[in-house]
Amino acid sequence: MSNFLNTKFLRWGAKALSSSVVQDESAYSTTKSIPIPTANGKPNGDSTTHLQPSASMTQPRSIPRSNSVHTSDFPGFSTSPLASSLLRSGSISGSPTTTIKHDVRAPKVLHQLDSGDLKVLILENISQQAVNAFKDAGFQVDFNTKAWSEEELVEKIGQYHAIGIRSKTKITSKVLKAASKLLVIGCFCIGTNQVDLETAAKIGIPVFNSPFSNSRSVAELVMSEVIALSRQLVDRANEMRQGTWNKVSKACWEVRGKTLGIVGYGHIGSQLSVLAEAFAMRVLYYDVLNIMPLGNATQVETLEDLLANSDFVTLHVPELPETINMISTPQFEAMKEGAYFINNARGKVVDIPALVEALKSKKLAGAAIDVFPREPGANGAGTFNDQLNSWTTELTSLPNVILTPHIGGSTEEAQRAIGFEVSSALTRYLTYGSTMGAVNFPEVDLRPISADQVSFVRICHVHKNEPGVLKKVNAILGNYNVEKQFSDSKTDIAYLMADISGVSDKDVHDLQTQINQTRSNILTRLLS
Repeated sequence: MSNFLNTKFLRWGAKALSSSVVQDESAYSTTKSIPIPTANGKPNGDSTTHLQPSASMTQPRSIPRSNSVHTSDFPGFSTSPLASSLLRSGSISGSPTTTIKHDVRAPKVLHQLDSGDLKVLILENISQQAVNAFKDAGFQVDFNTKAWSEEELVEKIGQYHAIGIRSKTKITSKVLKAASKLLVIGCFCIGTNQVDLETAAKIGIPVFNSPFSNSRSVAELVMSEVIALSRQLVDRANEMRQGTWNKVSKACWEVRGKTLGIVGYGHIGSQLSVLAEAFAMRVLYYDVLNIMPLGNATQVETLEDLLANSDFVTLHVPELPETINMISTPQFEAMKEGAYFINNARGKVVDIPALVEALKSKKLAGAAIDVFPREPGANGAGTFNDQLNSWTTELTSLPNVILTPHIGGSTEEAQRAIGFEVSSALTRYLTYGSTMGAVNFPEVDLRPISADQVSFVRICHVHKNEPGVLKKVNAILGNYNVEKQFSDSKTDIAYLMADISGVSDKDVHDLQTQINQTRSNILTRLLS
């Protein structure tokens, strides 16, 4: 069954949400000391305190960090859910309030043996966090604030080993055919429909994205739109700019006690449900999967149930063949009279002309749209027009309609987090061969080779998913000691990683040549 959600990351969406609430210790006064247990459960002789509210609870306080381990300074700890998923059960862990002594062998930084310096192309003004991360990893980086056309990509992409894009740059099959050196693609956003995922996989190129780093930003935008629509805020603001004083309360509502219907209960939808409950809203959600709710949200059986019982309907689904125009005239007719509609998901999942008619007929009292079937390729005046979408003028002329230029994830916090998350995934693949988190590829990883291990080579072998491949490859590796090996497949593509020892410099070329000559080989890299 096709899913509205990437189920692979559902647990992390809930985990990231639950861990985002931090107690402000400084808003309390102390009364009594008690021992702090360490990771092994024994007191360490230090003390913490019972906490009581201080006299002024309304003053913002900084959160004390004196007892905290600075996890970002130590690679054994994760600062993101995706990175956490890569830690093995034997990884170092401990209480965040415990000083930890560790004696860990440093991982060896691997390099591809059959290439020079790796070049990375970063487009669409991706966060400087990503640029710096690639440079720190030793890669050459070319940075451009604009999206590139297919023609530009075909002309220039042949010199790059990795590319980072957002939503406007299209990696088509034509582009991929010209990408003779390309090893990996990073989508610094949630969506990956701008990449020909099937073709990329067939030529051995994994694609990574950022499935949850902007979830909070999008959820906050939706919540602000719920309030703005219910108070006709944008219309009143525009009238004031024109010198019109129009103080009215008719058809302006509190959101308290209203029902929010969420279509797609993934990372964004689940965070939004918690925010909405903080405003005393009732939350319904519909998803093709049976998902445990956060808070008091209620899952409904059908989309029609949600539409008929919601005062606000908001979409959080990917663009798939089965979701294109999933909200059209029948769905708008099924909604409550005077309800509000919000789409911050994908532009093609809504039939915009049908939305225009629902607004004109007063079936809907308002709408907020952040994504569109066709969007301008660059910022600028006059770019959002009827030539782009034939209904633009009609939509922009309607009252209580909020239109924004795809800014759901456009916050400093989200872009920094996305920059870190995707650049880390690309670096792990280029440096260590890990495909954990790839959207079009088998997910394979091996524990690191330690820096004190010499004469080690890591084999990263992408091949067709056919019988007998491992037998042939292992026959080639038979003259060496196979320290560890892992293989997985996804549809027609399989990926094998193996660490072998006892490899001399003169053996490396012959080893790669033999694997490349196997019938099922797609792409083989040797790292050392």
